[in-house]
Amino acid sequence: MNIVIVGGGAGGLELATRLGRKLGRPERATITLVDKSATHIWKPLLHEVATGVLDAGIDAVSYRAHARRHHFRYQQGALSDINREAREITLAAIVDDRNREVVGERKIAYDYLVIALGSSTNDFGTPGVSEHCIFLDAPQQAERFHQRMLNGFIRIDSERQRDTALRIAIVGAGATGVELSAELHNAAQWLSVYGLPNISRDRLKVTLVEAGPGILPALPEKISAKAHRELANLGVEVLVDTRVAAAEEEGLRTAEGNLIRADLMVWAAGIKAPDFLANIAELETNRINQLVVRSTLQTTRDHRIFALGDCAAREMPNGRNVPPRAQSAHQMADLVYSNLLAIVKSKPLKDFTYRDHGSLVSLSRFSTVGSLMGNLTKGSMMIEGRLARVMYISLYRMHQIAIHGWLRTILISISEKIGRAVRPKLKLH
Repeated sequence: MNIVIVGGGAGGLELATRLGRKLGRPERATITLVDKSATHIWKPLLHEVATGVLDAGIDAVSYRAHARRHHFRYQQGALSDINREAREITLAAIVDDRNREVVGERKIAYDYLVIALGSSTNDFGTPGVSEHCIFLDAPQQAERFHQRMLNGFIRIDSERQRDTALRIAIVGAGATGVELSAELHNAAQWLSVYGLPNISRDRLKVTLVEAGPGILPALPEKISAKAHRELANLGVEVLVDTRVAAAEEEGLRTAEGNLIRADLMVWAAGIKAPDFLANIAELETNRINQLVVRSTLQTTRDHRIFALGDCAAREMPNGRNVPPRAQSAHQMADLVYSNLLAIVKSKPLKDFTYRDHGSLVSLSRFSTVGSLMGNLTKGSMMIEGRLARVMYISLYRMHQIAIHGWLRTILISISEKIGRAVRPKLKLH
């Protein structure tokens, strides 16, 4: 049996790893993971890559090395087409920075296909956003932000006027926007230690813009209010009920015509599945290009194609779709794993039930807030401070355990502690 997984994000990589261990090692099936990148970074940590707290060059997982260790195959490339009749996918050619072809267009046969392509930022067609704003969808974009941030701070440090500041505007007050806002203040403090003595939190002006009535709309109101107060204490200007009508060279233009001046702009408002998924192979999609799936996470028009994570649309009993979170991708990957094994054993497939275990938001080293348990209890339990920070870190450790196992995750944790002792607290290049 040929099982092909397209997308090496949290859900896709966990699924490929587990299938490789279960079916690839005894050669009961050929597992192939496809991703256009060569490495994997857990997407909720991209804001740390953007500020330099996390070095993607050190912490990223190499797909090729990981595939060899866990008995699956890896193909680098971008999905361009699906032929359902022939049961094969087409990968676009790979070209280098001089537009020379490295690998030509390829076709990969499948018996069962899993689409786990994640999501990209949705700019809702807002004029100027694609030209002037940075999206934090991939490590390359986070690195781009990091370089511009460093250049901005170096420029500010060299200016004699003490009233000048690096102005950063972030659109979207979900988890990414809120966590990035706090992490920027942490980065500013560390830069003053590493050769930029004129830099401090006072010379950083962060504006967080939200179209809705409050930040962190997916969390309970008292948690979002707590996070709002913490950001205000850091000096972040939070603008709610403010819709951005356009992005310009000088900053963001609001619907009322006001200009929010900014040297660096980040758009983190809303998500959508990749545009090319819209009606690909005549599969059913919704308005944000997500593949509509049945209760078994098979696509509605082809039982041989599964979809999971942010690119899958599965309606819950309350009428809403499963939220685009890392825990959703993890739970979906777990079910697709079980159902693929059930197919191998000719057993009935299981239905997907989303369980909300709560949400946590890290405000860098300043604070962590969130709720635990979700619908496992009659209500949410609010946590903050050290306990919340420990729980937040444990989410990433759980992902590492899923792809590396307990022993290797322990060794990685020890290695990270040693690295923090010998490396700068911030990536400076």
